Amino acid sequence: MAGYSEILRNLEKSGNYRTIPGDRVDDRCVDFSTNDYMGLALRDDLRREFFDSDANRNLLMSASASRLLASCQSEHLKLEALLAELYGREVLLFNSGYHANTGIISSLAAEGTLIVADKLSHASIIDGMILSRAPFVRFRHNDYAHLERVLEKSAKDYERVLVITESVFSMDGDRADIERLVEIKRRYPNVILYVDEAHAFGVCGRMGLGYACEYPEVDIIVGTFGKAAASSGAFTAVSDEIKRFLINRARSFIFSTALSPMTAAWTRFMVNCLVGMESERRYVADLSRRFSEGLKLGAEASHILPLIVGDAAAAVALSGKLLEAGYKALPIRTPTVPAGTERLRFSISASMSPGDIDGLIDALNRLK
Repeated sequence: MAGYSEILRNLEKSGNYRTIPGDRVDDRCVDFSTNDYMGLALRDDLRREFFDSDANRNLLMSASASRLLASCQSEHLKLEALLAELYGREVLLFNSGYHANTGIISSLAAEGTLIVADKLSHASIIDGMILSRAPFVRFRHNDYAHLERVLEKSAKDYERVLVITESVFSMDGDRADIERLVEIKRRYPNVILYVDEAHAFGVCGRMGLGYACEYPEVDIIVGTFGKAAASSGAFTAVSDEIKRFLINRARSFIFSTALSPMTAAWTRFMVNCLVGMESERRYVADLSRRFSEGLKLGAEASHILPLIVGDAAAAVALSGKLLEAGYKALPIRTPTVPAGTERLRFSISASMSPGDIDGLIDALNRLK
């Protein structure tokens, strides 16, 4: 068996060795690697407003037990109730998007289930599929003709088929066609449609609730709080039946210490801010178009914009040069993305200015 040192050396040679980055170099560095799409994590005024409340300052910093055991859950219940009102369906909290996807998928894919997932689905979705031990197929990215061929061939052989996609894909920034997926689902009554809105929640759709909430046929919606909502944790919006099933079967829910009451309260505060931030969402969309058009990327602009470099070492080198120029954009390499599609991934935030976008475009044009 190869030693760990040899594996690490091979990673270094291939340009795929990773280290944990430190803080931003200084305040002059514009961070294009953050998922703080709405700029809320940088808002001192919101932190002051939250902590001006004696009740908030006195909240517990730990739940000290899982949701099935914890004594202090009023803040969790309030957050779930707020989200349930917004989505018009039941809501269950999880500790992270990774906990949500691994727990939900592995529990729902009971005996008699086939999983069919988009080829570029997040690693947490893939791990949930593996943990489920259910058979699975990965259809070509956003290729719904391929998805239909899979369903035509195999759906009849299973009690249920779990079809999984992201709404905004985390590495490419492109969107799933949820309307098309709903049309396909209508032809297959045993299909359960699962949409991960991690990178859409807060920044896309009506009131920032993502794209799937407009379609009652989407059975499972997953969202996270660690990106646009400037907090931590995740949720799923589902039917009452599925919520009760997950409470009893989702191991990542059952066996994890719950989010702290303070985190739940802060998240509720953030969600209440997000739902009214329509002008900020339009601003992020405008900045995204400005960046895409400035680099002639040629794709529909979202707040996630990749620049494909195609080589790990070259991506690392370009990232380093950009950092020296005052722009942080970390390299994305295999296995996060397929070999040959190594890239810099740029995230647009409401905290940025048009000048930040133009400066990055100029730097890239000089350095590419």
